[in-house]
Amino acid sequence: MAKMLYTIGEVSQMLGEAPSAVRYWSNYFEKYVKPQRNAKGNRLFHPEDIDTLKQIQFMVKNQGLTLEGAMQKMKEDHRSVDRRVKALDSLKSIREQLVAVREVLCK
Repeated sequence: MAKMLYTIGEVSQMLGEAPSAVRYWSNYFEKYVKPQRNAKGNRLFHPEDIDTLKQIQFMVKNQGLTLEGAMQKMKEDHRSVDRRVKALDSLKSIREQLVAVREVLCK
């Protein structure tokens, strides 16, 4: 059962980014990333927000876009970026599984 809400620390760990980067991206892309706030004011991210943050990370880190360029791409057509990000996630998962199988076989 997947969680419904994730803290900024959990999201930053998933993305491999600093919490300050996640916070900045969520502020900059406030139209697309809408975290809830708890009573203390901490951000709590939905899985959809995490998918959007992965898309932003892909555009900024892998494609070399600026934040403005990533914003423009999100406005135009973010579905193509979404497909690439999901494909990369699938490949990473497959790689992890293969590494685990190799470790079992080598014992």
